[in-house]
Amino acid sequence: MLGPNIPGETKKDIGCMSHIKDNLPFDQVLCGDNLELIQRLPADCVQLVITSPPYFQQRDYGGGGMGNETSVEAYLETLLRLFRECVRVLKDDGSLVFNVGDKYQDSNLLLVPYRFALAATETGLVKLVNEITWVKSNPTPRQFRRRLVSSTEPFFHFVKSDDYFYERNGFLAEEPHPKPSRKKVGTNVGQRYFELIAQSDLSDAEKTDARHSLTEVIQEVQCGKTHSFRMKIRGIHAEPFGGQIGGRTLQLKHKGFTIIRMHGNKIKRDVIETPVAAVKGSKHPAIYPVEIVEAFLRLLTPIGALVLDPFMGSGSTAVACKRLGRHYIGYDINPDYCEYARQRVAMISSAPPQLFDESYP
Repeated sequence: MLGPNIPGETKKDIGCMSHIKDNLPFDQVLCGDNLELIQRLPADCVQLVITSPPYFQQRDYGGGGMGNETSVEAYLETLLRLFRECVRVLKDDGSLVFNVGDKYQDSNLLLVPYRFALAATETGLVKLVNEITWVKSNPTPRQFRRRLVSSTEPFFHFVKSDDYFYERNGFLAEEPHPKPSRKKVGTNVGQRYFELIAQSDLSDAEKTDARHSLTEVIQEVQCGKTHSFRMKIRGIHAEPFGGQIGGRTLQLKHKGFTIIRMHGNKIKRDVIETPVAAVKGSKHPAIYPVEIVEAFLRLLTPIGALVLDPFMGSGSTAVACKRLGRHYIGYDINPDYCEYARQRVAMISSAPPQLFDESYP
């Protein structure tokens, strides 16, 4: 039976890995310098690296670790050394997700996250797939007279190759594998497009073709094959992508119309909206929500995958992994945070044992 936290996921989703489980510190939080600890891992052993490094000169996390550099350049250099090691241990179909905070200096926003993202891609080791924006529904209340309160943070999704694991329907979905929609569809769906076709300057042949294609896509929506659609008609709607050369622009030019089908329950946007986490008893000054980690686990990992967090902090990544049937390895330089993370994980109910691959080659 599936656990309540993993609806719709089954053991068949477990991905094979090339390492031997007994040789790796599965489901452990290790205390020490992450750059030293990560060098003990073999190459190509981790499915996902997800982490939030200490922000530049923002807080004292204890342990004298990263974030205390005297310049942004030195901070980025330190972070990139670790990033290269993260890429080394990442599987070819794996992903890296980094949440990097920004900093004001002399009333000037330093753009630290974007400097990091640019420097990471300039290594030539990774591609940047997305910037996912975390919108904080309860940002820290501050009264600035000359600027607005910051209420967002970026999460950068990097990959080593184009063949990365990606379960799109699992992202921010209560059910990771939603079935085709069976909702009742009104009889007026798409009727406005018939009126626009009649009003357009399309030729008679183009209008006939447009009506035929529109009827087909309406039937797809009514039977649940397609969730929804949009239609663009030459002379009525603006050209796609500002008229830049592309498939839809060419269709609009040569056929007189183009239809955009949308599959799944909703468009998956690059935004996560959730409150800032508050965990009772935690001494960590910056806890990112478990819900964010879970969203990325569902999107970028199969059940049973190995996840690395080189800045484990309060243990949010480990908690999410335990709840969703993934394995984790975590590092932190602060002994108090390591102990708290272990205690926090110990209080979480595990995913059902049958969701883990016991052989795990």
